[in-house]
Amino acid sequence: MNWQIFKTRALTALVFVAIMLAGLLWNRWSFFVLFSVIHWGCWIEYRRLLKRIDPSYGQIGFFHAYGVMLAGWSLMLFFAGNSFQIAGLSLHAVGLFLCLIFAFALPLTEILFSKQFSLKHLGYSVIGLLYISLSWALMINLRSLEDTGFIAGGSLMTTGRVLPVIIILSIWINDTMAYITGSLIGKTPFSPTSPKKTLEGTIGGIVLCVAVMGISAHLTGLFVVHVCTIAAIAAMVGTAGDLLESKLKRMAGVKDSGHIMPGHGGFLDRFDSLLLATPVVWLYIMTVLK
Repeated sequence: MNWQIFKTRALTALVFVAIMLAGLLWNRWSFFVLFSVIHWGCWIEYRRLLKRIDPSYGQIGFFHAYGVMLAGWSLMLFFAGNSFQIAGLSLHAVGLFLCLIFAFALPLTEILFSKQFSLKHLGYSVIGLLYISLSWALMINLRSLEDTGFIAGGSLMTTGRVLPVIIILSIWINDTMAYITGSLIGKTPFSPTSPKKTLEGTIGGIVLCVAVMGISAHLTGLFVVHVCTIAAIAAMVGTAGDLLESKLKRMAGVKDSGHIMPGHGGFLDRFDSLLLATPVVWLYIMTVLK
């Protein structure tokens, strides 16, 4: 074992966990700032991967390149709801205004000022809005939910604080358990997209994730059935998210999406599972719990 690499990875992981916990648990604004930074980081890496997959995407204009990122961030403002307010003005209202502007401005400027108008380039950007911006917008929306669901310690617990933590912990536990199970008993390759993943590790990760989250829910007084369901969704869909990002990296011919975290890759490497899991969990919460 290379101890220098191990120490670098361990230190980076500790810093990453500390920043995540501070952003998640401090208050709603730290949460919003955290996922705003993650949103921009994911977009930068997404563009970088696309330019390697299709070099023509690197020729899009400045307004298209950064306007679509701002449009995505505006979507996050819109989904923040009325609970996020500055001087009596809700981020929801600001987001709605900006979304309407970008909905007209982005296609118009692309048609009028782009040297080579391309529906393909617009398509790549729309996919990015759905893949990245919508996912983080729905995560912000979950944080905006207050006092509507889970019971803890005999008193109503703020759902906005609990739900994102449940999703993220489920992803982390699934990844860890899948790695341990796969290392111990993994023999059957799960997907050619990610050769290191095994069927045994994938199944073990999902089962143990649900078990750990269910026990944790029981001990903290949360609704065990709902927590286990969210954990199962996050683990299964999160695995698909990991495979999707692995496919993008393979098409781009890179090992990591970025290098923001030494030894751990970039934003997309760290949040690929969460990107796909969040919308599906959000649908479950909106249709079953709310």
